Amino acid sequence: QVQLVESGGGSVQAGGSLRLSCAASGYTYSSNCMGWFRQALGKEREGVAAIYTGGGSTYYADSVKGRFTIFQDNAKNTVYLEMNSLKPEDTAIYYCAADSQGLHPLFPGYKYWGQGTQVTVSS
Repeated sequence: QVQLVESGGGSVQAGGSLRLSCAASGYTYSSNCMGWFRQALGKEREGVAAIYTGGGSTYYADSVKGRFTIFQDNAKNTVYLEMNSLKPEDTAIYYCAADSQGLHPLFPGYKYWGQGTQVTVSS
């Protein structure tokens, strides 16, 4: 059974930083794509960042390029999202996902999803 457990959400002021973690279990971690998505109130879920855990290639939404970094710790089967220079518009529930099923890494067509963690950025 695949489990994705997110942690690290919280409330920060604009300009602050947070690091999200996603620990994967029951999943062939090294052979696929893992991504971070977010969904703000009343909006559709959007791709934020993704990484191919085998080769390390990364993808970012334009809105977070230069501010967010996705990276992995293969020994811990964990993917992280380092978020800097946070803005109020980054406020959303952030979801970790695994196995893009061959679709674009930032498309929300992943097979497995975590429960989500709230990120709130105040101005």
